[in-house]
Amino acid sequence: MKLQTALGRSLGTSLALGVTAALLAGCGGSDGDSDPGGDGNGASQYADGGTFTMALKGDPGKLDPQSSASSQLFTVNQLAYDNLLSVDAESGEIESQLATEWAVDGKTVTLTLADGITCADGSEFTASTVADNIAYVGDPKNKSAYLGVFLPAGATAKADDAAGTVTLQLAQPAPFVLNGLASLPMVCDSGMKDRKSLADSTAGTGPYALTEAVPGDHYTYEIRDGYTWGPNGATTDEEGMPDTVVMKIVENEGTAANLLVAGDVNAAQVIGPDVKRLDAQGLFAAETPALQGEQWYNHNDGHETSDAQVRMALTQALDLGELASVSTADAGTPATTLAAIEPVSCPGDSVSGSLPAQDVDAAKAVLAGKEFTFLYSSAAGSAVAAAAELAVQQWEAAGAEVTAKGVDETALQGAIFGTGDWDISWVPLNVNSPDQLVPFLSGPGLADGGTNFSGIDNADYAAGVEEASALPGSEGCDAWLAAESALVAAADIVPFANNLVKTFGNGAEFETPGQLVPTSIRMLAQ
Repeated sequence: MKLQTALGRSLGTSLALGVTAALLAGCGGSDGDSDPGGDGNGASQYADGGTFTMALKGDPGKLDPQSSASSQLFTVNQLAYDNLLSVDAESGEIESQLATEWAVDGKTVTLTLADGITCADGSEFTASTVADNIAYVGDPKNKSAYLGVFLPAGATAKADDAAGTVTLQLAQPAPFVLNGLASLPMVCDSGMKDRKSLADSTAGTGPYALTEAVPGDHYTYEIRDGYTWGPNGATTDEEGMPDTVVMKIVENEGTAANLLVAGDVNAAQVIGPDVKRLDAQGLFAAETPALQGEQWYNHNDGHETSDAQVRMALTQALDLGELASVSTADAGTPATTLAAIEPVSCPGDSVSGSLPAQDVDAAKAVLAGKEFTFLYSSAAGSAVAAAAELAVQQWEAAGAEVTAKGVDETALQGAIFGTGDWDISWVPLNVNSPDQLVPFLSGPGLADGGTNFSGIDNADYAAGVEEASALPGSEGCDAWLAAESALVAAADIVPFANNLVKTFGNGAEFETPGQLVPTSIRMLAQ
């Protein structure tokens, strides 16, 4: 379902580690509401101004929008920063944002910027600023999580400020390059010149600007007048848009649900048992299909899971169907592809026919006496925590000793991209095109400046990626899906559950195709 026209119907795809409020692209709407914002007779029920408060499951940490792939940072990014393009959540078609025209000719991408784009500090946003952003993200020394994900490795850019155009030259074919640019946040000149300032302030062209940051508690943003270059031409001059947006840190999902019912927050993502309670309240809900259950192993030296036989045994010890049921509170479905956010660039099923079957006896022969550290997000809700407990029981029944740790998003990110103190982790990585996953599933690891945090090295996957990348767009989908199947069959990664992730609203409506779309927020008259 989709709120129409004034609600800013497009967005960029997105990427985040963790189940998101609507992580990484999908169609937001309300259950059974065919007249959003109306009274059934076409009369508006929107209220101008006011404050929209959203419960955020964890602190976003450093606010530099190009520094991290965490779902919390990606959510707040949308308020203050724009992307070069957007993607229609239903059709998957590329649409405008900062750029109003675009063309791809082989390995050359040309973008023409909208007229009159300004930053929150009043300065002009130019083609040269875009080129500077491309250079920053494209430099491996800066360790941006988006290099190779939203920006192809080796890409360079030249600007023509007089014409308002930017020309990207790709080092190799990139079949979904425009989709990636629809998720790459652009930083204004002041932030590019003083990168440290972005840790606790914003320097973007987005519809809102940060005015207060209280880490661990809340982040406050104020609307920008004169904003006209949002997704597919969305503006801030629309009835019902809030003047203020507050992102309030509420790590406990049950607490967030209670605040929502009481009207103390206007939006909260809920994926556990509280969904049924909120559905019964008849609250508005924006829905996003997403990959919720995805198991990773640490393939790097010094870990028991560096052994392919051990990874296979840990997978064979599990009843993945039961884990999917428990982790989604019986609301989910089996995983089908690694890139699961709608509009899915390569629909199909690379998973179900490739997952290793449960074989506890085979697992026992390998796992007896081995010890493992298992991490999952404490912000993922009680259903995921229950599933994690069940997984530990199944591993221990196969002879393994497993220490499970439910940690907050900051600690999880720190372990995965920093300390490496983990053997098994549940980290759903949600995107809508398979090429965006390549740096996380192959290539250089963290020690070599890459983002392949688990150290996967699968020759069949690499060969499949090479074949798929040489084909334009969806023509390579069969090869992309076959490459994913190679990873799953080897138990290099184990996707086991999809879910329809709901972001509930009280006193407001909005879209969450990938993430909350700021220009779609509408405050409802009481």
